[in-house]
This record gives sequence, structure tokens and C-alpha cells, in this order.
Amino acid sequence: MLRFRFKARSENGQLRKGVVEAQSQKSAVEVLRSQQLVIIELHELTAGSESLFHFADRVKFDDIVNFTRQLSTMVGAGLALTDALSILQVQAAPALQSRIAQILRAVEGGSTLADAMAAHSDTFSKVYIALIRAGESAGVLDTILLRLADNLESQREFQAKTKGALIYPVIVVIGMTVVAAVMMIFVLPKLTSMYKDFNVQLPTVTKILIGVSNFTSQYWYIVILGIFSAIYGLGLWRKTKQGAVMYDTILLKVPIYGKIKLMVMMAEFTRTLALLAAAGVSLVDALTIVKDVVDSVVLSEDLSVVAKDVEKGNSLATSIAKHQTFPLIVSQMVSVGEQTGKLDEILNRVAAFFETESEHEIKNLSAAIEPLIMIVLGLGVGFLVVAIIVPIYNLTSAF
Repeated sequence: MLRFRFKARSENGQLRKGVVEAQSQKSAVEVLRSQQLVIIELHELTAGSESLFHFADRVKFDDIVNFTRQLSTMVGAGLALTDALSILQVQAAPALQSRIAQILRAVEGGSTLADAMAAHSDTFSKVYIALIRAGESAGVLDTILLRLADNLESQREFQAKTKGALIYPVIVVIGMTVVAAVMMIFVLPKLTSMYKDFNVQLPTVTKILIGVSNFTSQYWYIVILGIFSAIYGLGLWRKTKQGAVMYDTILLKVPIYGKIKLMVMMAEFTRTLALLAAAGVSLVDALTIVKDVVDSVVLSEDLSVVAKDVEKGNSLATSIAKHQTFPLIVSQMVSVGEQTGKLDEILNRVAAFFETESEHEIKNLSAAIEPLIMIVLGLGVGFLVVAIIVPIYNLTSAF
């Protein structure tokens, strides 16, 4: 099966871009024409060109959210699954169109929607596929899609709030870094030449600063290479099991940030587990799925142990209480959910609690960073006064 990148216009004149799979270029033209598209460009993707377009061909999280909501609405309205997929194939974002086309062909060939989506694990998560499979098995695909769409939208909104609150601190840190780099590379070398001309006796702090500045300006490529090498080395270290565990453990112990990260993880864990439990997925299977999608090796390993304990007959609350990664409120609320038979409802409440708390902590972090930045700037200015201004003052006094 060959892959072709196309550019075409729909009947209403809207521009469409994407990738289509076909046996030949002629077959690709027929596929596009069957969708009432007027072809503008059509190029076969070779192995090299496909890797070039790989980044552009990625499916965004927002595209998945919109696709799920639209599919939920269509299936809930009684539209046949193949018809709904055919419509969404035309309406979806370019990067998602080729995936939907392949899923549609698989479903038309007798495959289940879950199995068809499982072939695109880079686009649809394990949780997503497990929920679709549970919905198809129980005959409530429309209900599952509705819950999944609501959950994805909640997740998108939560991520947007989290990123939005951290934009200011990140911008300030980047600004400070740029200013420091400009001072070291452009400003200090000019002052250094002036000091040499007048043969001024410099303080030790000034000599150190000038030495760093000279090295940075003369061997900037080594500095850049060193930074990228350190980042690359850190990435390789994190890929090892020991490195990943140590890295996540250190992050969770960082003041303020570690608490925020833990709350975000707990919000995602409880929300996902609630969704799987409400869909009728067994608790052991749900825990096994969740442990593979959480963004922490430490939490993943703890969930693996919890899943084995539950499989042996222990309660979820008791198993969770054995691990310090989980805040006390999680095991307490889970215990209430197990006793009342409303585990999914209780987990949703816990998720809402952690989302609210994490938002408050992020706001506190932003508020705490402002005075911290002022202190750092004050120390930086003081350091520059001692290292740069004092020698200039001594120089003028000598005259």
C-alpha cells in the first residue's frame, strides 16, 4: 500500500490537505474523487519524504477531542458508524484524515472500531481504545463516546489552565537568560579591553566574570555544544529504568513544583480510572491500562503493584494506602467509593478536588515567583555593581 500526500478542494471550495493510502496513484485519484474533491496536487511519499513530513503529519490533541465529540454526536443521533466516519474523514484536520480513512476501510471490512483504532496507537491512547472496546462489547458505544468526549474536553481545559499559569514565569526566566547572555557576550568584552588599556588592578570577582565572558564569547560553539550534549545525555539517562525512577523521584521532591506535579498526576489518574470503571472495565484491567499511560515511572510502578494486590483479592483502598506516592485522601475516598458501590463517582470527585488544588498551587507559584525574581534581579545588579562599576569608579578616581 502506497501513501500519497494530496492538496484538493471540496465542493464548497474549502482547501483540503492530507495523506491518502492506495495501491497506485490512479487508485488514490479515484479515492479522492469519490469524496467529491478536486485534486490540486498529488505526490507519492517515499521513505525520506515521509520522515520529512512526519512532524507536520502529527495529530494534535485538539483534533482528537473534536473528532470524538463529532463522532459521539453522530452515533448518538443514530447515524451508522461507517457513514459517520465517512463524513468525519472529509471534515477532520488534514493530519487525521488518513487515519480515519484507514479506520473506515477496516470497519467496512468487518473489523471492530476498537481494533481499527488500535492500529494507530500513536494517535489513540490505550485508554481511548479500551473504552471504545468496552462500549462496543456492551452495545453502548454512543454513551461511551459521549463520556470520552466530555473527559477529553475536561482534560484539555485543565491542561490549558496549567500551561497558561506557567507562561509568565517561563517568559521571565527566558528574558533573564537572554539578558545575561547579551551581557556576557557583547558588553563585558568591551569593558575588558578598556581595563587592559589603563592597566587597572581588578577585584577577584571582576576577573572571574571577565574570564567567563571571554570564554563564552570566544568559544560560544563549545558552550552551545555543551548545553545540547547535557540535554541529550539527560534524555538518554531518563530512558534507563534507574534514571527515569531517580528523575521522577527528584521532581516530586522539588518544593512547590513537586506538589503541583503530584496533584496533576493524581487528577489524571483518578479521572481516567473513573472513566474506565464507569465503562465496565474490570478494576485490574483498568489499573493495568492506567499504569501504562500515566506520566511518571514512580506512579506507574506503584500502580503495577496495586493491580497485583487487587488481583489477589485486596481492596483498592488498602492497596493504595501501602504506597506513599498516593496522598491519604485518595485511599480514604476510594474506600468510601468501594463501600457505597459508587467508585467511579467518588473518583470523579477526587479528580475535581485535585484539579482545583493544583490550580491554586500554580497561582501560588506564580505569586511566589514574582518576589523571587526581584531578589534574583537585585543580587544580579549588586553583583554587576561590584564586578563592573567599582573598577570603573576606581579608574575615574585615579584621574
